[in-house]
Amino acid sequence: MEFLRPASWAEALELKAEYPDAVPIQGGTDVMVEINFDLRRPARLLDLNPVAELSRWSTTGGVLRVGAGMTYTSLIRELSADLPGLAQASRTVGSPQIRNRGSVGGNLGAASPAGDSHPPLLAADAEIEVESRARGSRLIPATAFYQGVKRSALAPDELIRAFHVAPATGPQYFSKIGTRNAMVIAVCSFAIALHPRRRAVGTGIGSAAPTPRRAGAAEEYIAAELDWDSRAALDPRVVARFGELVAQAASPIDDVRGTADYRRHALGVLARRTLTWAWHEHMRERTTT
Repeated sequence: MEFLRPASWAEALELKAEYPDAVPIQGGTDVMVEINFDLRRPARLLDLNPVAELSRWSTTGGVLRVGAGMTYTSLIRELSADLPGLAQASRTVGSPQIRNRGSVGGNLGAASPAGDSHPPLLAADAEIEVESRARGSRLIPATAFYQGVKRSALAPDELIRAFHVAPATGPQYFSKIGTRNAMVIAVCSFAIALHPRRRAVGTGIGSAAPTPRRAGAAEEYIAAELDWDSRAALDPRVVARFGELVAQAASPIDDVRGTADYRRHALGVLARRTLTWAWHEHMRERTTT
């Protein structure tokens, strides 16, 4: 196995162009597990750790640009206020050691349906910045990034550079169910983001379809039903219907972690809970403003 170690982003793109089969590695929390269990034996690894810019974030025109190598721990510490849903999801990833090494960029690269960062990225309308030496950079909406089980829209010569997302303008929540409370792959997960300024709701479903996905019908329904200008409590029938629509948006399978029926039921529960939490927070914010 050849180990490639670029010193800069430009050099990383050159190496990826020359060796499209090179597997990017930074935290190694996914790739090294597969190698250690002999599930994967790539001819080359492309170590991105020396590329310092991948661990930084910035704001341009009111939009956050977060480097693909920023660890979960750094994201929790530095961006919890701006990206609360993603920060909540980051807190559920593995152990502290895993969070110190793993990154959202690595989660995106793996493109697993069960990745914890995917639902909040979808709910927040994130875009993924990718680049190749030959064609330059492009932005891929999170809704178009996932194309199958562990398959993404990345071309063979492209690398993930960052993700772009607007800071939260309303409450965001993430919740997942696993076989235990920590260090576990999600049986299913769900994220919600309220966007009060444009009176919209974003959702993200994880581990309940071949790809992470949004629940479009549920979003349209609840955005129209919410009384954005009042502090009125949610109608239980509206909450229940929202949960039903989220469950209907999934297409889960039976596997060792749970049955399809259980996943649909659990998603309905997660949708009702997170909507309730988010709306209560919205009500509190309106009370104090």
